[in-house]
Amino acid sequence: MALIEEACNSGARKEKACKILGITARTVQRWQKDGEIKEDQRVFRKYIPANKLKEEERLKILETSNMPAYQSLPPSQIVPTLADQGIYIASESSFYRVLKENGQLEHRGKAKPRTIKKPEPYVATGANQVWTWDITYLPTSVAGIFFYLYMIMDIYSRRIVGWEVYERQSDELASIVVKKACLSEGIYEKGLVLHSDNGSPMKGATMLVTLQKMGVVASFSRPSVSNDNPYSEALFRTLKYKPGYPVKPFPSIDESRNWVLFFVKWYNEEHKHSNLKFVSPDQRHRGEDKEILARRKNVYEEARRNSPLRWSGEIRNWEPEKEVYLNPGKGAKKKDFNKAA
Repeated sequence: MALIEEACNSGARKEKACKILGITARTVQRWQKDGEIKEDQRVFRKYIPANKLKEEERLKILETSNMPAYQSLPPSQIVPTLADQGIYIASESSFYRVLKENGQLEHRGKAKPRTIKKPEPYVATGANQVWTWDITYLPTSVAGIFFYLYMIMDIYSRRIVGWEVYERQSDELASIVVKKACLSEGIYEKGLVLHSDNGSPMKGATMLVTLQKMGVVASFSRPSVSNDNPYSEALFRTLKYKPGYPVKPFPSIDESRNWVLFFVKWYNEEHKHSNLKFVSPDQRHRGEDKEILARRKNVYEEARRNSPLRWSGEIRNWEPEKEVYLNPGKGAKKKDFNKAA
């Protein structure tokens, strides 16, 4: 009571001071009734339940649950199995409680889920440093049969650097697409990163051997995690939602190739990409974006000088993106391309 009185005289709230001492403000009020401080009337009773498990019983539960025969089973199956053998240690609820207190109320043994790390983060500071690729379906006039579009993108410039349409998926065909893309871009030095998902064409033996021979670093998404490969997913969405995408299925593989050729030409040369400050992928790939954006900046600065009352703050940001990241983990250190190579 003296401590509470001292705290309140110093400006503290009675409720907060009582909380620190482990009592309530109502208790203090009751003790100070009629201006007199009464004795502490709290009851400190140590009650031990008659059915409390003994320490050796608790250890027996842990020992049994971690035996090879039971380490992958929940208590709901362990207890009946023991009963079939004429053994009773404790109830299911006791098993659950003891396992929880010891941090074992989760998947144990072979039932423990496999932990999969997020793909290695990379950063591209220029063209032809980090590529990403995937395969998408193109419908045909025959139900249940598709053409397969293989497409490779440079994440720095968003330029489509390689593509093909085939009638099947295979690692052999994928390796051909990668070889053609490297030849067209004049890539002969080691260090290029090629990211993809975990499909069989991406991880097939022929594909992996081809990448190893060419000095290409393979990077893969986590299983069943589509947003580990966001650039390819966004590219395919742009392709299939573009005005002019055929409403009807492609009647032949030549028709599909012709349409994809038209799309690639439009996307690389004409499409002003929002994430590139609205320059085309080809302009970014050739390094022309810096000059284009600098001219835009001058236009805006001149406009602000001519009409200063129309501008309440800074002009629009026309600075080019210097770095593009692939799968940067939350709080993770981003891996520099040059160091990765």
